[in-house]
Amino acid sequence: MNILQKRDAPYSARELAVLAASFRLEMFDVLHQRGTGHWGGASSATEIVTALYFNRLRIDPARPQWADRDRFILSKGHASINLYTVLARRGFFPTSELPKFRTFGSILQGHPSMKLIPGVDISTGALGHGLSVGAGMALAARLAGKTYRTYVLSGEGCLDEGQTWEAMLFAAKYRPKGLVYLIDYNKVQLDGNSQDILPLDPLPDKFKAFGWNIAPERYNGNDAEAVLKSFDWIDSDDVWPKAIVYDTVKAYGVSFMEGKSAWHGAPIDDESYAKGRPELAADLARKEAAL
Repeated sequence: MNILQKRDAPYSARELAVLAASFRLEMFDVLHQRGTGHWGGASSATEIVTALYFNRLRIDPARPQWADRDRFILSKGHASINLYTVLARRGFFPTSELPKFRTFGSILQGHPSMKLIPGVDISTGALGHGLSVGAGMALAARLAGKTYRTYVLSGEGCLDEGQTWEAMLFAAKYRPKGLVYLIDYNKVQLDGNSQDILPLDPLPDKFKAFGWNIAPERYNGNDAEAVLKSFDWIDSDDVWPKAIVYDTVKAYGVSFMEGKSAWHGAPIDDESYAKGRPELAADLARKEAAL
């Protein structure tokens, strides 16, 4: 974890890959230890959230309420262990809090709380309201003469909610500058495959029909280099609001868990932990060797 000592410049794709692999391993350890939490959706979004906090967001851990900071909303709040791990390693609160995840008295409850956790811009958990809040934050920047950007990350569950599509219409009308909607599209939900529950494709075409500036390609959200490429697209023009669809894998990193709805939020039992952890450790070792 010595790579975390670097603070003078944005992290490169290879460095971000190492960070994401180390965070994924740390999340796996905590979720097994606690016997609770959502591994599937946290793992699928790890590269995206890591790249945001270590390459993209204009933030200051020493000043979590800095008025000019970029905003981030984890609309899929059940993937909280992902955000908590990144926030802790970014310096917003001590890493010693992570093993207390979902314990009585801990600041790190099942869903992020803006009242308890430095660096959390809005409490989330009820799927679908993240984009509505994000649109409001982006409009607030315009009214206050601020230049910060607002990034909202969601999965298919949020896109199943009517409120999300209302927010998309609202944002398309008022076009708040700096609003970026990131879709962790892992194709699996709590009850099964998204295609069987509520089909969303062709998703990019739907964003386009709603008047959004949609990225011209779907990026591999589990590849740090592809995520950085998507960030370059964000900066390529001044047409707002923007949306990016990332193709990801549910429970990424553990082969027998990948793409299975059972691992949306199932406890990581001892047998699964013993079988899965070596895969995550090996992936981290490979990426460290590639630096």
